[in-house]
Amino acid sequence: MASVATVDHFAVEPAAREARVAWLLALPAIVLLFLFILLPTLAVIVLGFTDFELGYAGFRFVGFENYAELVGDRTFLRSLWNTAVYTIIVAPASIILALAIAMLIEAETRGRAFFRTVYFLPVASLLVAMATVWQFLFHPTIGPVNAFLAFFGIAGPNWLGASGTVLYGLAIIGVWQSVGFNMVLFLAGLTAIPRELYAAAQIDGAKSWFDRFRLVTWPMLGPTTLFVTTISVINSVKVFETVKTLTEGGPNKASEVLLFTIYQEGFVYLRVGYASAMTVVFLAILVALMFLQYRVLDRKVHYA
Repeated sequence: MASVATVDHFAVEPAAREARVAWLLALPAIVLLFLFILLPTLAVIVLGFTDFELGYAGFRFVGFENYAELVGDRTFLRSLWNTAVYTIIVAPASIILALAIAMLIEAETRGRAFFRTVYFLPVASLLVAMATVWQFLFHPTIGPVNAFLAFFGIAGPNWLGASGTVLYGLAIIGVWQSVGFNMVLFLAGLTAIPRELYAAAQIDGAKSWFDRFRLVTWPMLGPTTLFVTTISVINSVKVFETVKTLTEGGPNKASEVLLFTIYQEGFVYLRVGYASAMTVVFLAILVALMFLQYRVLDRKVHYA
């Protein structure tokens, strides 16, 4: 019995030592996570129940007054609607286009590296630096986009200057910005699919490319598609740079989105407590969307 206890002691000792080393290695990441994510999130939640304003020494707890004000705030509700419309346009379009481009590049043996680089360039480009280019492209009189439409006898709108089209113009920019990153993810997923599955599907009668896509490619891309969908929705809901750089939320708040409204309230009007309440709602929307996606899509994903 004594020898068995001694063996158990020596077996437990290395495991305990490995656990301590693992915690020590993870400690810097845990500290950073707490300082830069958990602690600020907790601070935002607390400030959401106050009337704190930058420049004032004191503040008081107001309970749910900020959230009650949000319900009747037309600017907030408008920005919430604009964000939803933008996300509904950008997320599906960027996913579908990225998958189509990735499949075309994967099927093409020559120039594959060139096309990967070209389509990934928008991801590496600074959107603020590209703002001038997009302003020129969407210019109502000299812009190439309206010139192209005029070639077919279509009168082009004032893309970024009219209330009815500004959100669609920003959505086009959003798709352009997102497609390259999603394409790289889909290319990685396509590369990981065993070629033998396509040969087996062809033997079983899948002759057309659509049959091979439906029976092999799409099911095997399940995990990648779930990840791309999650990233695309998060990035769409988080849209800010294009609005701040190109439209400032105008005209008539037609392009004002949720993050821009939070920025305005917190850093322009200095109502940090009210902006914090908006931020809590924003985080709640993100969490709900992620939960819904994983709840619905994860059941349909085929994990190899």
